[in-house]
Amino acid sequence: MSVENTDHPHLLGPGLATLGVIAASVGFGLVPYFARTLTAEGMAPHAIAFFRYAFAATVLVPFVWRARARWKALAWGLFAGLGMGVGWVGYVRAVEIVPVSTAGILYMTYPVFTLLIAWLVFGDMPGRRAVAASLMIVAAAALATSPEAVSPEQAPALILSLAAPLGFGFGINVLVHKLTALDPLARIACVSLGSVLGLLPLMAATPVAGLMPGSVSGWWLVAGIAFGSALVPQLLYTVCAPVIGTARTAIAGSFELPTMFLVGWFAFAEPVGLTQWIACGIVISAIALTPGRSIRSVAANIAVEGEDRSNR
Repeated sequence: MSVENTDHPHLLGPGLATLGVIAASVGFGLVPYFARTLTAEGMAPHAIAFFRYAFAATVLVPFVWRARARWKALAWGLFAGLGMGVGWVGYVRAVEIVPVSTAGILYMTYPVFTLLIAWLVFGDMPGRRAVAASLMIVAAAALATSPEAVSPEQAPALILSLAAPLGFGFGINVLVHKLTALDPLARIACVSLGSVLGLLPLMAATPVAGLMPGSVSGWWLVAGIAFGSALVPQLLYTVCAPVIGTARTAIAGSFELPTMFLVGWFAFAEPVGLTQWIACGIVISAIALTPGRSIRSVAANIAVEGEDRSNR
């Protein structure tokens, strides 16, 4: 199976595909709502991360079994997923403590980590536009975490939250450099499975009360974070990104960050000031500047890789 065989571009026009990417980005941007509400119910951050990845891993695990002969690539995918899953715990913890807009901007620094890891580990030298965009994102992060915006008590949680973009940056590099032997859905599956396996020790060491929500509505939120912020958005990206190409995918995908801002504003009554909106604008501009390296999700990178191969 390949991306080219699964996206059906003759049935999905560019307008509808763009809406699909926007919808996926909104799904990713809703993560803070699910995460903060579930932690308020008493769930541990790593339990929330576990359930976010567990459903996709369960549904797609047959694709891992079908690709078992390519065990080296699968091992890389599992290792990347482990780093992504554990790193995401830091983001959930940050969302619990700091304003959603601030945590969201730091979360969107993943292109910087992606480029650094590509350069230092895989010898992939970044271009001028990529370096310029990275500096823009660093400037936006510095603006959003200035002493006026963040209290000293919140600083440790923000530092810990950088584990999430670091994990995603590593995962994207593994995808590009090590997982090309796998079919797209097998890549998503092994990364999700790696996240689940990486979080199992934390789950085992946590009291039962911290592993599950305390109400029926909490279980609906667990279903929402598993479907609405993981599996469905990833599949939407996989289908839609090849139809519209990297540039439009990157721009449409940037809807994730303002979605985070709006979640903080409407769901948690967090004021979003001029500083945060300026930082948001800088991040979106940086994403538009380097469309080839700025796709949000692993699934989107898979889809764009498929598009690139079909155009060669």
